Amino acid sequence: MAELAAASEVVIDFTQADTSATHALAVAKAGCAWVLGTTGMSPEDEAAILSAASVVPVVRAANFAPGVALVAELVRQMAAFLPPAAYDAEILEMHHRQKRDAPSGTALAFGRAVAVGRREPFAPLTARTSEPGARPVGGVGFASLRGGQVIGDHTVLFAGDGENVSIRHEALDRRIFARGAVRAALWTRGRPPGLYGMNDVLGLTAPIEESAPPP
Repeated sequence: MAELAAASEVVIDFTQADTSATHALAVAKAGCAWVLGTTGMSPEDEAAILSAASVVPVVRAANFAPGVALVAELVRQMAAFLPPAAYDAEILEMHHRQKRDAPSGTALAFGRAVAVGRREPFAPLTARTSEPGARPVGGVGFASLRGGQVIGDHTVLFAGDGENVSIRHEALDRRIFARGAVRAALWTRGRPPGLYGMNDVLGLTAPIEESAPPP
């Protein structure tokens, strides 16, 4: 990674979480921009990423599909108008059987978008089958399905008394992630150091992934 960073203006990184701290040091030392799509970071990894962003521009996203960034912004706006006392926020995601993490990074990004819209801490509610009883008010529920070769299917549901409101994103071709990452890489040219998201690349209003309270 150090040699690649030294020879590059920008590095696009979709690798493993346990490499992120080493990669952060490499891009910071080389002074090249970093487009990061890896998820599942530890607190130490997160600190290394923030340190790199103080030196070089870092565009970080759980999903580089432009439609995902747009859905996250719409979810934020929906959450602002649909209060938790009246609407339960639930996120359903399905991916291929090989995917290791659950919920997916994209699902968590949508959950953080809900928290930002509601101006409350991000409180994830994962599988509740082992905890029988009524659903608590507030928080964001997650359900993860794994099977076949599904690229990525996410639905955000606001379930209310008398109506349900949902929005869905389905990835049909992995090339959409590559195109978004290349778009982000081109966008970094001339940018000052900082931690950016696809909202910045696309010119949307709120930096969902960076502004949400930590889980």
